[in-house]
Amino acid sequence: MSTPDIRVEKGHAEPEEVAAITAVLMARAAARPEPSATHRLRAKAGWRRLEREPGFRAPHSWH
Repeated sequence: MSTPDIRVEKGHAEPEEVAAITAVLMARAAARPEPSATHRLRAKAGWRRLEREPGFRAPHSWH
């Protein structure tokens, strides 16, 4: 290896500290997010096209 993968920018890190942070970063990168039970697919898009909206909305409506 000609260049290190991790470099300490400021201060001094012992080899054990660099190994510990490397292990944490590798474990975090390899972890897959668990599918949450609250995640559901939307029935319609989260955005709207203004040309498909009706021309008038009542001032007291929530849409």
